[in-house]
Amino acid sequence: MPPAEPSSPAGQPSPVEPPSAAGLPARVREIADGYAFTGPALDLGAVLLDGTAHAGAQVRVPLGVLNRHGLVAGATGTGKTKTLQLIAEQLSAQGVPVFLADVKGDVSGVSAPGTPSERTTARAAEVGQSWSPQGCPAEFYALGGLGTGIPVRATVTSFGPLLLSKVLDLNETQESSLGLVFHYADRSGLELYDLKDLTAVITFLTSPEGKEELKGIGGLSAATAGVILRSLTLLENEGAGAFFGEPEFDTAELLRTTGGGTAGSEGGGGRGVVSVLELPAVQDRPRLFSTFLMWLLADLYQELPEVGDLEKPKLVFFFDEAHLLFNGASKAFLEAITQTVRLIRSKGVGIFFVTQTPKDVPSDVLAQLGNRVQHALRAFTPDDAKALRATVSTFPKSSVYDLGELLTSLGTGEAVVTVLSERGAPTPVAATRLRAPQSLMGPVEAGALRAAVDASALTARYRDAVDRESAYEKLAARAARPEAAPVTEPAPPAGRASSGGGRDEREEREEKDGGGLLGALMSNAALKSFARSAGTQLGREISRSLFGTSRRRR
Repeated sequence: MPPAEPSSPAGQPSPVEPPSAAGLPARVREIADGYAFTGPALDLGAVLLDGTAHAGAQVRVPLGVLNRHGLVAGATGTGKTKTLQLIAEQLSAQGVPVFLADVKGDVSGVSAPGTPSERTTARAAEVGQSWSPQGCPAEFYALGGLGTGIPVRATVTSFGPLLLSKVLDLNETQESSLGLVFHYADRSGLELYDLKDLTAVITFLTSPEGKEELKGIGGLSAATAGVILRSLTLLENEGAGAFFGEPEFDTAELLRTTGGGTAGSEGGGGRGVVSVLELPAVQDRPRLFSTFLMWLLADLYQELPEVGDLEKPKLVFFFDEAHLLFNGASKAFLEAITQTVRLIRSKGVGIFFVTQTPKDVPSDVLAQLGNRVQHALRAFTPDDAKALRATVSTFPKSSVYDLGELLTSLGTGEAVVTVLSERGAPTPVAATRLRAPQSLMGPVEAGALRAAVDASALTARYRDAVDRESAYEKLAARAARPEAAPVTEPAPPAGRASSGGGRDEREEREEKDGGGLLGALMSNAALKSFARSAGTQLGREISRSLFGTSRRRR
């Protein structure tokens, strides 16, 4: 079946006939045959050979395999952002919601029709595209309201200790100690909504009264608590305190369509809403925004039901600047990412990691990414050459191209593509001249962006922060009434008597050996056990999720 043309504004296939495949060179036809899918697919561009784009040989990706995840990679300035835009607008037209992280502030144009130009007309003719200006329905968000978009917040409790440890750049011992703090707060009915709540609990647990309450399950050394508190203070001084609090963002908002429902649900027809999270205001805090994106995925994983393989995904999530997520990550954190990527596929969610080279992504994660769009790489230094060789080794063998030479000679808007076929097998490697996005290739005007945010029904729901009674207020009230009973006395583990005294003498040694009893209780092995049980309803209720995030209470 010949490739379909781009979708019309109503999301239906265009009646325009595709370019003819007759008369194609044998090598081009060999590649084109690998992309002749029978079901709905997204059109990426035309096969490129010896500098010529063959409009009759279309490179496509089946809609049903986008939950097998993907990678968009390439050097700066090679067109990665435009590729995201091209894929996003076609997904929206097919009724699939999209999430885009706008790190540089130039993705908002996906909401507005593109501007015709000679360059666009020429590109469309080269690749056999019937181009017409068309924007997508969009919502604009900003972390904690730092920016124009609708504020996105998470409570400290739902964020969990593992993700927060990544934001605070804690080592494994400190990460385990933070896990104990969360454990104590959970058992004691101390809600951790914002950073002042967490600070209050840590401060309490290092007091004589707090140490007494922790005797049965370990303890929190003054040195470790000091490190965590200093990191929290620095985070808050940078303005990141606004990201934590209420009202907490409901990730189900990312699944909406213009039909008034969510993707895959009754009433969920229409075009997929493109959710754009603007991040320029927090570019100097990359660890925070990359980890916050991981929280969105973890929350989606926890809330969505198992659906297996669908005809089209419920959501496609583009994770820009993905290398920031993995830099300096602990072993437990990387294991949790790998588990999330592997398991969220069955929830109908596809993830595209966007970065400069495949080596920026750990091999266990890279192995889960079935769809690849690789833009040009540079080989100016020995390290560049090594990265090039590593990238070539991750692609299927090609009898048509010398990939090492090809990847250094691609122009802007050109890429090497291989995706999964409808049978799940890799398609032939195809050098591709990509189609031009039909939406605006650049940011929308500030006034238009503000007007879109003000007009959104979500603005009233999330705009104003709420400060309910939580750990800070409860501990302050307790301090004012010292005769009051303890919050909740954690029981010592079965078979082990509580022991008092000597904690201060052990602090330095426990810092070195991984936390003593604390390390035994809150070690990464325990998190692995939680991860194995997280696929069941009971496991999600009695523990946290893969990332230690709390199950949402509705």
